[in-house]
Amino acid sequence: MNVRQLAAVDMYGSIGVAWRRWLILGEFLLGLVGGLALGLYLILRGGPPGPVVFGVWVLGAGLNYLPLAVHALTLVAPGALERELTGVDLPATLRYYSVRQLWLVVPLLFLGLELARMIKGLRSSA
Repeated sequence: MNVRQLAAVDMYGSIGVAWRRWLILGEFLLGLVGGLALGLYLILRGGPPGPVVFGVWVLGAGLNYLPLAVHALTLVAPGALERELTGVDLPATLRYYSVRQLWLVVPLLFLGLELARMIKGLRSSA
């Protein structure tokens, strides 16, 4: 799964209205900050193991929004989103990623995918 392409397709949507990219950027930033804040609160509050474990899960799910937010910040520049989606079969890719977005609930998955992509890129350029 390509996290950058997921961010781009989500920001563009089905018809590419300009306000959607800002709405999705806000969603990604809120998911990151909100997930980190709530997760840390539940973990640091202590108490019974249930809320602490839930806090760890929320923190991990919130960290999935980090690569999405970073990519979204680079894609709001004029023309960046359109360049990213050049040559992409948008309807098919939108359908593909619409289902894959559910994987956000797996803690650290998107962060791990992005780190793996970065490591692979470093190895191939060396």
